[in-house]
Amino acid sequence: MSQTHPFKGLVVIDFTHVLAGPACSYYLGLLGAEVIKVESISKGDAIRHRGGTDGVGASVGLSTSYLTQGAGKASITLNLEIPQGVDIFHRLLARADVLVENHVPKTMQHLGLDEDTLAQRHPHLIHCAMTGYGRGGPQENTAAYDVNIQATCGLMDATGTQESGPTRTGAPVLDYATALAASFAVSAALFERASTGKGTFVDVSMLETGLSLMSSSVTDYLKTGNAPQRRGNLANSRSPGAGSFPCADGVISLGVNEESHFVSLAKALGRSDWITDPRFAQRDNRKANVADFATEVEAELLKKPAIEWEPILQSGGVPAARLRTLPEALSSDQVQTRGFVQTLDDGVSVPTLPFRLGNAKSYRPKSPAPKLGAQTQDILDWLDETDV
Repeated sequence: MSQTHPFKGLVVIDFTHVLAGPACSYYLGLLGAEVIKVESISKGDAIRHRGGTDGVGASVGLSTSYLTQGAGKASITLNLEIPQGVDIFHRLLARADVLVENHVPKTMQHLGLDEDTLAQRHPHLIHCAMTGYGRGGPQENTAAYDVNIQATCGLMDATGTQESGPTRTGAPVLDYATALAASFAVSAALFERASTGKGTFVDVSMLETGLSLMSSSVTDYLKTGNAPQRRGNLANSRSPGAGSFPCADGVISLGVNEESHFVSLAKALGRSDWITDPRFAQRDNRKANVADFATEVEAELLKKPAIEWEPILQSGGVPAARLRTLPEALSSDQVQTRGFVQTLDDGVSVPTLPFRLGNAKSYRPKSPAPKLGAQTQDILDWLDETDV
């Protein structure tokens, strides 16, 4: 386990469900925070029972989607519709540093746990609210999932080809991007609290996270009026030689965006003649003759399989990568060396953090994902011991 845990000693109350909210508290836990997950008595987090392809796990409340960001947490079940449950929740918040929740505002208001009420009662608390559209505006109480936000932020419309029509990305990228954004915001709020002594309300919008992922497209549209078009596997840079190309077997992705990249590509493919060819020698010429250039690049790449081209191109200074499946990516030497995936005591392997701090080699949850309410009595005992 890493010795670099900047959030050690912090207590995080996780009142979240599905993917984005639980992922945020999971990341905070990987960095050392104690995470207490508050769940309903009846069934707990709904994602326990759906998501992924492991039907057996889902039937007992341990779906793969839940396991993905459930490790390292303690689970307590509370009925927040009765005063006793709400009282225990407030006792938890009194000892906590951060509350992470992803319910629409009207739900929190119904429970008497809205941001204004909590700020008055727990002024030290960092209250992080993650919703589809953020506070304010006509959609602040509109429920949303990743697929909805991909549709509404413009990402889906920009993905795919002209023939395919809009296409959702192959993973819930908005959920996890929102979780990372929320974790960043919580870190900033904790830093501010260190000097002011006061907590704050953190308002995280999935919609704005989606727009942030499209930042260069947003600026380009606002300046030029040109909305992004579906370009399939061609790179957004629109550089000749930037995109995905078929090989004798497999596909290689090229990021030939700079003149130095073009020279490196020409040499790596054994086509140094391109460097002086008037059709290709300069970027503007390559753009004017992009079809010819693409045809010649493809002709060279079709001579070898992608698995052979990748090391040749990479060692030659060409930004290039072979198209891999998820299983291939996870088994790669790079991912294995970094320790991104960690196997827990229950045998479940889970993804961790995409960064390292200081001397950290990897981050590993301290415990497997808990069964529903598994630590309820332990947490109640802890509250009794720490009550003042």
